[in-house]
Amino acid sequence: MVTCPWCGTHYQNFQSNCDRCGGPLNPPSEPGSQPAPLSPPPAPRSVAPSYAWKLVWTDGAGVVGFIFLILGAVFSVVGLVLTLAVVTAFVGLPFLLLGLIFLLVGGGLAGTRYQAAKRTVDVLRLGDAATGKIARVEQNLSVRVNNRSPWNIWYQFQAQGQSFEGKVSTFDTPGPALQPGQPATVLYSPLAPQHNSLYPHP
Repeated sequence: MVTCPWCGTHYQNFQSNCDRCGGPLNPPSEPGSQPAPLSPPPAPRSVAPSYAWKLVWTDGAGVVGFIFLILGAVFSVVGLVLTLAVVTAFVGLPFLLLGLIFLLVGGGLAGTRYQAAKRTVDVLRLGDAATGKIARVEQNLSVRVNNRSPWNIWYQFQAQGQSFEGKVSTFDTPGPALQPGQPATVLYSPLAPQHNSLYPHP
């Protein structure tokens, strides 16, 4: 079975690209063998723009931002209803104020993380390739979505004569190819190598 590293779709037989998201697929490896890092095709690469939303939902700060947005919407609606019913206005105004604060904080946080996810999609589409290695892997137990906590994967690579470090998050448990010390393919923006990502994004 082949699993798309971009959107998680499973295929019984190997094909070069995913039917759902268009991303390139890893050829199946022999049982017990170490999968080699996938070499990226020349830019521009096929990455669906909607992939940015998947990245936001695996980012702890992005998830917190959306939770704040939901809380803000609930508090604002309740506060507005209570405020319009003049009898309970003294209760409704604090609810409304708290809801607006949640909306502002959540909107700012979610918007910032979405912009960062769009930059990652741009790097995956147009970035230059470098060989790096996995430096550290840790599970972020402070964030839980559907009883799952994301994994943070730090990696190091050289570009333009300098050393850089990057980090990606995923809800999928990192396999053998994403363990500390393993080689990895990294894509980076040639104009700003600090914007980078593992290829394929786990």
